[in-house]
Amino acid sequence: MKEILEPARNTPVVHEADLCVVGGSCTGVFAAVRAARLGVEVAVIENNGFFGGVATASLVNVWHSLHDVNGEKQVIGGLTAETIDRLANRDAVAQTGSVNQAYVLNTEELKIELDLLVREAKVRPFLHTRFVAPVTEGKRLNAVIIEDKTGRRAVRARYFIDATGDGDVVHRMGLPTSKWEDLQPPTTCAILEGLSKVSEADPDFDLGEEVFNPAYPEALSGGFLWGSQVTGSENLRMVAGTRVNGADCSEADRLTQAEIEGRRQVRAMLDILRNHVKRGKEVFLRGLPARIGIRETRHAGCLHTLTERELLEGRRFEDAIANGTYRVDIHHSDKEGITFRYLDGREDYVIPGKPTVHSRWLEEGEEYAPFYQIPFRSLIPQNSENVLVAGRLADADRGAYGAIRVMVNCNQTGEAAGVACALALEDTLAVSDVFVELLRKTLRDGGSIVV
Repeated sequence: MKEILEPARNTPVVHEADLCVVGGSCTGVFAAVRAARLGVEVAVIENNGFFGGVATASLVNVWHSLHDVNGEKQVIGGLTAETIDRLANRDAVAQTGSVNQAYVLNTEELKIELDLLVREAKVRPFLHTRFVAPVTEGKRLNAVIIEDKTGRRAVRARYFIDATGDGDVVHRMGLPTSKWEDLQPPTTCAILEGLSKVSEADPDFDLGEEVFNPAYPEALSGGFLWGSQVTGSENLRMVAGTRVNGADCSEADRLTQAEIEGRRQVRAMLDILRNHVKRGKEVFLRGLPARIGIRETRHAGCLHTLTERELLEGRRFEDAIANGTYRVDIHHSDKEGITFRYLDGREDYVIPGKPTVHSRWLEEGEEYAPFYQIPFRSLIPQNSENVLVAGRLADADRGAYGAIRVMVNCNQTGEAAGVACALALEDTLAVSDVFVELLRKTLRDGGSIVV
């Protein structure tokens, strides 16, 4: 590979803070806001021109249940519940079914609500800003180099949270990360208008069966399709049915290819409707994401790897910082369909257009856990002094990762990381030395732990 030698330069420090959060998804914003509410001076760096990550940039408009699997007790609170309440005040959220199901968000309103959270907490935002490189001294991260419209600059801080999803900060620092060979594929969502007209013409219409029908030359390879109504609209629906197998979106060239392939598959879905389905020509594409929805890239090597067995059996941890009920959900890249494992013992292998294969991982009648937990140790990178990870970087094996990677779980890890950094700041502690009982108490006092 040919190289160009760049001349040495002095990079101006544009801002100094107690805490710098790299990545402005809901995970990153909640980390920043939660720390700032404890009196910490915080900066947050985001590549897009708005916050929200997968929820906003990738159009994934569903947050899963805040209750245990029986719908009897709320197990998730904090900024996730607060944001739902704030959106409800603007008629920008709808609940689907009972309390143990999901919330559908107006993600355009969510963009503005996250702006307000950041401004109210006096967090210093950096939008349209890309993290470039870490500045380290020994095991300690002292600053991050950024690039924005102004040029190359730096943000200095005492503590950092990697909420990039891809582990860009910890990886470039040389902290332990890994990538599995069989990555769950990313999905390009789309906003479609007119699907209700097709259903009127054919009450048995199933978009998933049509999209993956091998009889059509435009058919997508066997995957999984789901969707939800766009809140506030009777005619718009978010559809997630594409699947870009073999895409490692932590690598620039493969991310580019995945973006283009995902949009090609959206066009293929529309062509199937146009060419093979009655009234399909009345379905129109009304929105594409700013970024493909990424399920998995790098994994951080932390002090504890949460296992699928620990998760499904509902193991209780002394350093638990998050609760969850979302099922194990593995999108296969080496075969058709998707595998679900539920806390109540059920297991389903689903392929659109084929009968679901039902089985059990837990014997019928055995006691099951109403929710699972994520330990703080799964956010502490090995050999880290002042850097935590949050979101889908939380350390877990394949099965556990398939459950904790969804947004309501990632949101909680962001809050926990923000609070932990605030506590570490008080006594200049290594992140691994934060007193977990005080961490849990502070989270509980702020409403972030409700059980």
